[in-house]
Amino acid sequence: MISNNFSNDDDVKFLLDRHTALPALIGRHEDFLIVAGLSNTTKDVAALTGDGDHTFGLGGAMGGACMFGLGLALAQPQKRVLVVTGDGEMLMGMGSLATIAVHNPPNLSIVCVDNGHYEETGHQPSHTSQGVRLDKIADGVGIRNIRVVTREADIPDAARAIRAGGGTAFVVLRVKSGDGPSCKRNMQPAACRLRFRAALLGTR
Repeated sequence: MISNNFSNDDDVKFLLDRHTALPALIGRHEDFLIVAGLSNTTKDVAALTGDGDHTFGLGGAMGGACMFGLGLALAQPQKRVLVVTGDGEMLMGMGSLATIAVHNPPNLSIVCVDNGHYEETGHQPSHTSQGVRLDKIADGVGIRNIRVVTREADIPDAARAIRAGGGTAFVVLRVKSGDGPSCKRNMQPAACRLRFRAALLGTR
């Protein structure tokens, strides 16, 4: 079931501030292994977690975040896995939602931070600013635990959904266009892999 506060006929709304809405949605980030998509979402996660060892931010792998998260969730069923990605990255990897729906791991949640633009490549409008509904696509492939967040009042229910289990959760977080937080992150993939593995196995 899709839970949202606007109808199919409403204009697409991007009203929330990503700097405050995403931290409020995720809450205690240490409860998750976090896979971040490209550009702004990786900055969002790095700013929230202090670029923590339990996070893995992608770079140059557009469309891969959800499949990375699926593999991790299947391999580590006792861990809660959270994918934080953007609308542009999600549009590139829409087919991954079908595979995720088939497997439906209960420990996987996906938050798509949707600002209606490809910020990383020059602020071009993405398809979601022109009516494409990622929540409808997720529903169409069989994901059942779906939320669309367009106002602050929607956040508590969505925050519960990403922790509830019982099936993969998919949350579309509509935010205003603009840059993510200004922060530094480790850009060495090998080093990030090693620290993430150590955090996952509890060897740090």
